[in-house]
Amino acid sequence: MNLSKSKYTRAVQCNKMLWMDAHKPEEADTSCINESVLENGNVVGDLAMSYFGDFVEVPYEVDKSIMLQKTQELLAAGVENICEASFAYDGNFCSVDILRVSSDGVEIVEVKSSTKLHDIYVDDMAYQMYVLTGCGLNVKKVYNMHINNKYVRHGELELKKLFVLEDCTELCRAKQEEVQAKIAEIKDYMNSTEEPARDICMNCMQPYECVYFKYCSKHIQSPSVFDISGMTDKRKFELYKQGVVTFQDVIKKNVTITEKQKCQVETEYYNLPAKVDKAEIKNFVDSLTYPLYFLDFETFQQAIPEYDGVSPYNQIPFQYSLHVMSKEEGELEHYEFLAKEGTDPRRALAEQLVRDIPMDVCTLAYNMGFEKGVIAKLAALYPDLSDHLMNIHKNIKDLMTPFSCQAYYCKEFAGSYSIKYVLPALCSGDPELDYHSLEGVHNGMEAMNAFADLPNHSQEEIAIIRKNLLAYCRLDTLAMVKVLEVLKAML
Repeated sequence: MNLSKSKYTRAVQCNKMLWMDAHKPEEADTSCINESVLENGNVVGDLAMSYFGDFVEVPYEVDKSIMLQKTQELLAAGVENICEASFAYDGNFCSVDILRVSSDGVEIVEVKSSTKLHDIYVDDMAYQMYVLTGCGLNVKKVYNMHINNKYVRHGELELKKLFVLEDCTELCRAKQEEVQAKIAEIKDYMNSTEEPARDICMNCMQPYECVYFKYCSKHIQSPSVFDISGMTDKRKFELYKQGVVTFQDVIKKNVTITEKQKCQVETEYYNLPAKVDKAEIKNFVDSLTYPLYFLDFETFQQAIPEYDGVSPYNQIPFQYSLHVMSKEEGELEHYEFLAKEGTDPRRALAEQLVRDIPMDVCTLAYNMGFEKGVIAKLAALYPDLSDHLMNIHKNIKDLMTPFSCQAYYCKEFAGSYSIKYVLPALCSGDPELDYHSLEGVHNGMEAMNAFADLPNHSQEEIAIIRKNLLAYCRLDTLAMVKVLEVLKAML
């Protein structure tokens, strides 16, 4: 078979992953793939091309021979910076993100949208060094270029500060024999027409979650140690290798786990009724005062910061929903904010937030650390709004508290206290809370991606997407209202 650098790195993680790609791709569960990460990679890669000044890019072609020929033409013409420079050696193909060309050799620059160097990147770059060296090029240096998350934008984007160049030459050079051996191993492995036997292990999760994990773990009875909430992947695989697989195994072999994990395992295994600590629930409910404000933010991230005062991957709030209950059992009011696409949303959001939430009132959030973090950053950014914002910050309470301390717990939570588990368990069958019936936006990730992508749509499409965003965020705070109602009913 012919290899590319992406195929090579997939095989470094697990040879069987590559075999499955070729023979059983329909078994892939792509739900673990974050499309925004892929898009960030494209955006970062495009911007990085100009880091060294003028460049020529080799256009992508399905027929790789065209890319190979174009690269040779650019080398012959003396072009100093070639992006997507393409080479093939002994059935191994690669395109170099940025190839720096000089009279005595070349430098490889591999661009990543992450904020640090990872081991798998070294394997990627070592493979490229192997291919280029095989083509007769003198590879002088190999660099990994990644994002500097400490960079704060002020004015024009500064590429030399946004990106970090990390010299990986010696790391790659030390791996050359390993690359050669791995290529031979891969090609031999891929010759098998029968599915290779390979048990699950940590490679299923590192460096990336494998899309075939569900397929390769289908022999495991559910629930298993892999369903225990709050346990590290490393610990799960250790128990699996020791023969501790099912919840029964965990109990019978008296495996040491946390009290919360023990609650999950025993509740499921013994089919225990819901645990209800009315005293703890009452303490929480009694701590709330009216009027009560139910708040939820939606945020998005930019690998390349577009606004002043923003660093790569900062959480930028663009939307909120606010349900207000003026008195206990009172009527609900609803307020909302959704920024205009293509603009810095922070100031307008902060201004409306202080209009919508008075000072010295009780605000309720689910997992309040997130909302408090957003508000604190807005307060630091806008001194004239700081007192009001920090007053809101001071008076936030967390609806997650009764669940995170397991004052209420049932087996449907599956060890989690995320609202994604709590809501359907407490409000099962409520058609008003059906996220699946929403159009276009069903979760926070989809909301983030939808807002970030708004400028790329027509006005008609924008209107529809904005409507979907508002409907989704409104449901988040309505869900909080319903959860509180259930808690109060328990008393």
